Amino acid sequence: MKKVKVAILGATGAVGREMMKILAERNFPVSELHLLASPRSVGQKVAWQGQELTVELACDEAFEGMDIVLGAAENDIAQRFAPAIVKAGAVFVDNSSAFRLDPNVPLVVPEINPQDALNHKGIIANPNCTTIISLVAVNALNTDSPIEAMVASSYQATSGAGAAGPVELMEQVAALGKGEKPEIKVFQHQIAFNVIPQIGGEAFEGYTSEEMKLQNEGRKIMHLPELKVSCTCVRVPVVRSHSVSIVVKTREKISVERAKELIAGAPGCRLVDDLKNKVYPMPLDTSDQDIVFVGRIREDLTCDRGLNIWCCGDQVRKGAATNAVQIAELLVK
Repeated sequence: MKKVKVAILGATGAVGREMMKILAERNFPVSELHLLASPRSVGQKVAWQGQELTVELACDEAFEGMDIVLGAAENDIAQRFAPAIVKAGAVFVDNSSAFRLDPNVPLVVPEINPQDALNHKGIIANPNCTTIISLVAVNALNTDSPIEAMVASSYQATSGAGAAGPVELMEQVAALGKGEKPEIKVFQHQIAFNVIPQIGGEAFEGYTSEEMKLQNEGRKIMHLPELKVSCTCVRVPVVRSHSVSIVVKTREKISVERAKELIAGAPGCRLVDDLKNKVYPMPLDTSDQDIVFVGRIREDLTCDRGLNIWCCGDQVRKGAATNAVQIAELLVK
C-alpha cells in the first residue's frame, strides 16, 4: 500500500483518539498524520508512533495536500469542512450522520458493501455504531436468504454518548455508595442502576432518531430498499460495547444450524453460542477489540421464517473508529 497523508478532524475526542490508536495498530501506511481540532485544543502535544504531534486548528487551509481525512466531529463541523476537504482533493471518511442518507455519498461497512466505497465523489459516510454491529452480525443470513424485516432492541453503553458518559456513570455509582444524590449532566435521567429507553429525539411516530437509523441505514448498506425495522434503543449502565437483540425475518426459512454455520464463517463475526455452558456474547468480552460476537441463536416462536440472535460489539472501535480506518484501507489498496 502506498503511503498517504492523513488528517483526523476532531482528533482530541474519544473517537478521534481511537482512530489514532487503530491507525498504528493496523499499520496503516501514514506518511504524515495531522491532528485537527477546535481552537481550545490547538497546541496540545500528543504522542503517536514515537513522534510528538501538535494539535492544529481545523480550518479550510488545513486540508491542503491531504489524501484522506477521517472525520470524528459532530454534524455541523463535518458539514462546515466537507466542501474544503473535497476541494483539496482528499477523501473525507466521515463518522457523523451528516451525509449517511445522501444518495450521492456511499455508506459503507467493509465486511458488507466494500465495492460501494469506490463509487465516492469525495465523501464516504461511516454508519451509526449500532447499525454497524447489528448488520455485521446478520449479513451472513442475508447472503443465504434476503432479510425482509428485523425487530431489534439495543442495550447501548454509556461511552456511546462520548467520553463524559462513563465518567458520569462512575461518579453516580460513587455518589450513591456514599448516600449522596447523584449529579445528572450527560443523560436525561440517572444512569447508575437504571436503564433509559430513549436515545435521540423523536423522529417518526414515537420512534427516536437513533431507532430509525437501523432501518434507514440498513436499507442503503445492504441494498434492501424494502427492509422494515422496528427498533427500541436503550441506554444501559455499561461502560463500553453495545449489545443488540434482533429477530431477523428472512424470505426463506434458515435453520438454526445453518445460521450458526453462516455466522461462524462471516467476516468480522465470531460465533459465541453455548447456552448449556453459559457462553454467549457480553460487553465485557467484546470491549477494546473489533469482532462482533454473535450467539443465543434460536428459532423465533412468533414467525416460521424468524431467527432470534444476540450480538455485542465495541461501538467506539468497530462501531466508529475501526470501520472508518477499514474504509480508508479500501481506498489505499
